[in-house]
Amino acid sequence: MHKRVHSAAAALALALCVLAWAPAAGEAHSGKTAPAQSALLAGVNIPGLGEQSTAAQADSTIAQARALHAKVVRLEVPWSVMEPQQGQIEPGAQAFLDRLLADAAAAHIGVIMVVDSTPCWASSAPSALLAGCNPLADGAAKSWPPSDPGAYATFVAYLARRYGPHLAAIEVWNEPDQSNEDYFAGPNKAERYAAVLRAAYPAIKAVDPSVPVLAGSLVGSNGAFLRLLYANGIKGYYDGLSVHFYTLTLGSLRSIREAQLAAGDTKPLWLDEFGWTSCWPRERIEQEQGCVTPSIQARNLSDTLRTLARSPFVAAAVSYKLTDSPREDFGVLSTTGARKPSFAAFASAVTSPFGSISPITLKLRRKGRQVLATGSGPVGDFMRLEVFRGKALRYWVVFTLNRFDEYSVRLPAALGTHGLRVRVFQYWSGPATAAQKTI
Repeated sequence: MHKRVHSAAAALALALCVLAWAPAAGEAHSGKTAPAQSALLAGVNIPGLGEQSTAAQADSTIAQARALHAKVVRLEVPWSVMEPQQGQIEPGAQAFLDRLLADAAAAHIGVIMVVDSTPCWASSAPSALLAGCNPLADGAAKSWPPSDPGAYATFVAYLARRYGPHLAAIEVWNEPDQSNEDYFAGPNKAERYAAVLRAAYPAIKAVDPSVPVLAGSLVGSNGAFLRLLYANGIKGYYDGLSVHFYTLTLGSLRSIREAQLAAGDTKPLWLDEFGWTSCWPRERIEQEQGCVTPSIQARNLSDTLRTLARSPFVAAAVSYKLTDSPREDFGVLSTTGARKPSFAAFASAVTSPFGSISPITLKLRRKGRQVLATGSGPVGDFMRLEVFRGKALRYWVVFTLNRFDEYSVRLPAALGTHGLRVRVFQYWSGPATAAQKTI
């Protein structure tokens, strides 16, 4: 599973970033008529190699993805599982991938392989960790990058050679900037990740130039780690930048896009993980994310997919995930395989990508000497409320929706309770979609 930790500093940086909003949002909203069909690769994360291993499970997974109308699926391919001993591909793991890729090809579904987890024999982990490293079991040494990036490059080139025509992309590692170090441990992360990427890209392209290579796999949206990667020479070694944003998904995309553009990088973004966990009211928090209801999860997935279908700089949106697992209710299927409301909502958004998005609502009422503004809106970004008296802007505030996509803002008493015009809009879509009321 993919845990994620977001620091308060990163959240603050993102909050400040929206106040200077303009370049990336302008790129996203050119005012041009939307095309008849969306180029967005909408898909879903599926259990990775090691979480399932039989042909029947591969068949079932792809059948469900097809019913979901997914254009792509994304799965983890741990290098340590595929090549536990140097130069020896594990036959069972190979057979499973062969079956899954064949099923996906028959269903016209592309596959994104995220390749991470260093085998014991290639790990750069300290000797104390390597001493206890079991080639056939999970262990801390496998989260360290390879001591020789060329060994990783040889392996991903093997995957490209075997599966190239059926691959939507190869994603180079998972979440190297993740603070918990579950995936990329050790010092000098940006420098070492850049070295792995610079080795992998030409190796893949030498085998099959058509296979897209994804860099980043970033969880941080403030651009700090990305700028370190640029400083370590990653430009020219990827076809897309992968990001994993669960909190303020749209605002995070805008923020990281601004960091890209500031560095002269116009490669498309691949949102390879995003989602909501439908654990409310049983739980309040799950994997650092606020629990929502099944209906809110469904609405959020639909709104986000339809929003991104209109965004030319986002190439893919791959939700996390297909099926629930213990302490992770992010799936569109329950642990028993039953379809949750989000299954139908996701499928509908893929087949009708330019369908309606939840509108912003606004209600004003007097409460003593103040006015209370309440309502709801689409998920994923900061909201702005503005108060006018006549044509003069008298007050504004930036806020976020609660877990149920609702808000409640008490206006300052100094504004009074009469003769006010209030409007509320989402930063991503701008004032054109604002809700407006007078009192």
